[in-house]
Formats: sequence, structure tokens, C-alpha cells
Amino acid sequence: NLAPRIRMGADKRLAAMPWVKQKTFAVKTGASDGTDETGVSHAFGAIAETGTLMLTSGTDNPTTLNFLPENHIVIVDAATVKGDLEALMTELRKTYGKGEMPRTVNLVTGPSRSGDIEQKIILGAHGPRALHLIVVG
Repeated sequence: NLAPRIRMGADKRLAAMPWVKQKTFAVKTGASDGTDETGVSHAFGAIAETGTLMLTSGTDNPTTLNFLPENHIVIVDAATVKGDLEALMTELRKTYGKGEMPRTVNLVTGPSRSGDIEQKIILGAHGPRALHLIVVG
């Protein structure tokens, strides 16, 4: 029952996806201002061992999309799924090089949740209530 609207970064791969061409789906680009219900971003890669996503920041992938919308859809290329954190960090260093790392690297393993308040699980405490992963390739 979500509104047919998404917010995403300026990533060329996401812009090439069919939903952008559909007239029934509103697509906004750029950083989230906190009013977006659904954000779409791409992962630099993923860690098979823990099911963790690595999200890097930039104009193509604003960090606000990772935390402000209630729903987060993440696209990851199957070729970028590595066995463990060390292997993915090696890929990050190869891709960006010394002194060229992204300003922010977020590691996300599932939707936001907290069990601190009265020992009850609260979804969306520090980020999206729902995380959806689409593996491509």
C-alpha cells in the first residue's frame, strides 16, 4: 500500500531501469529530505558471511537514502558479493585507491531495529523499517 513514488541517487544503472520510464511511477533523484517513503540505492557490494551490504556515499548514492525513508530498496550486483569483510574491503581499496575513498561507507545488515526500550523490538528506530534487496546478475 505504498505510494508509487521513489527517491534515488544519480546512478546511471538505476536510471536505466524500467521503472523510470513508467508514467504511473514518480521518480525523484537526489538526497532525501526526510519526507520520502521509499528510497532506492545501489550497494558497492555485499558480504555473504553475514548478509551485510556495503553502501558508499556520493552524488550517485546519497547517504540520506540509506537512513531517512521508511522503506529502502537496495540493488546489488551478484559479482560484487564477496565471502567476507576483508575481501570486500580489498575491492573497495582497489576501486577507489589511496586517498580517494568515499566520504562515507555504511555497513547495513537488515532494517533498523532496537530492543533497548522495555525490551520490545522497535523497527525503524535509527533508519528504515523495511529493507528489500535485489540481487542482479
